[in-house]
Amino acid sequence: MPEIGRSPDIITGDTRLLERIYLPFLLEAQNPDGGWGYRRGGQSAVEPTSGVLLALPGLGGSVPEVMRAGARWLTECQLPDGSWPPFAGQPRGCWATAPASLALYACGDSHDHVARGLQWLSKTWPAEGTFWRRITAKLFHHESAVRQDPSLRGWSWTPGSASWVEPTAWGIIALRSIPKDLHPREAGRRRRLAELMLYDRMCPGGGWNSGNPLVYGAAGVPRIGPTVWALLALRYYRDRLENRQSLDWLEQAYPQIQGPGSLALAHLCLKIHDRSVPALEPSLAALNSNNQFLGHTLAAAWAAISLSGRAAWLGLET
Repeated sequence: MPEIGRSPDIITGDTRLLERIYLPFLLEAQNPDGGWGYRRGGQSAVEPTSGVLLALPGLGGSVPEVMRAGARWLTECQLPDGSWPPFAGQPRGCWATAPASLALYACGDSHDHVARGLQWLSKTWPAEGTFWRRITAKLFHHESAVRQDPSLRGWSWTPGSASWVEPTAWGIIALRSIPKDLHPREAGRRRRLAELMLYDRMCPGGGWNSGNPLVYGAAGVPRIGPTVWALLALRYYRDRLENRQSLDWLEQAYPQIQGPGSLALAHLCLKIHDRSVPALEPSLAALNSNNQFLGHTLAAAWAAISLSGRAAWLGLET
C-alpha cells in the first residue's frame, strides 16, 4: 500500500510477545471457512475478519495463504449492492463495509470489490440532515437535549439510523487510505462532511464518546475507543486545537486503561502522534496473565498491530 500523507516515526516493534502469543493465536483462530469470529471458535463475522486481515500483512510464515483464505471469505460475503453485512448470509449491509474494503485492499487484490464497497459507502447516508428529520427536531425541540449540527453527517452503524463516531471514523480511514482511483466521484465531498461531523461531536475539552458531546447541558464523557478512532481518522489535521486537546485527554487517561484492546489502540494512536508512552509489552503481558483475554479476536489483532508497528493502512511501515 502506498504511503499516505505524513509518515509518523517508525514504531519500534516488540516481537517477543507478538511471535509467542498473538500471531499464533490469530492464525489458529481462523475458521475452516476462512473467516474469524469475535472469539476463537465463534461464527465468522466481517468486523473481526477485517481486523485480523489488517493485522497480518508482512508478518511472514504461513500468513500469505491465511490472508488469501480470509480475503476469499470476505469477497464471498459481499452483497450485490457492494456492501457487507455483519455476518455472511444476512441481507443488509452496514458500517463494516469500511473495514472490509480496507482489509481487501491491504491484501493486495480484489480491487473491483473494494471499489464497489467505496461506492456504497459514498452513497449511503444516515438519518439526520434529511428534511423530515430537521422538521421533527424543530417541532419537538430536540436541540435542547443534544448539542450537534444535524447538517453534518457521517456514517451510522446501520443505514438510515443516526451518525456515530466509530463508523464515521472507519469510513474516513477507508477513504483516506485507499487510492483515489478506486473512489467514486462523490467520495471527497462525503469524507470532508464526515470529518466536520467528527469535530462537531467532540466532547468539550477533548475526546469523543459514541456521539453525544453535550446532553441537557451536561458535557459528555470521552471514551477510549471512540477517541482513538476519531484521532486516527483526523490524523492529517494534527495541528488543530481539537486534535491536541483530545491527544492530551488520551495521554492522561492512558495509565488507567484496563482493557487490552483499548490499551493497544491507545498506544498505537499516541505513538503515531509522537506522544511518549511506556513500553506496551509489559502491560499486555500482565493483562494476558491475569485475564486470559486472548479469546477476543479483535483485541489480539489490535495488539499485534501495535506491537509490530506495521499498519500500512495508517501510514506505518517498518
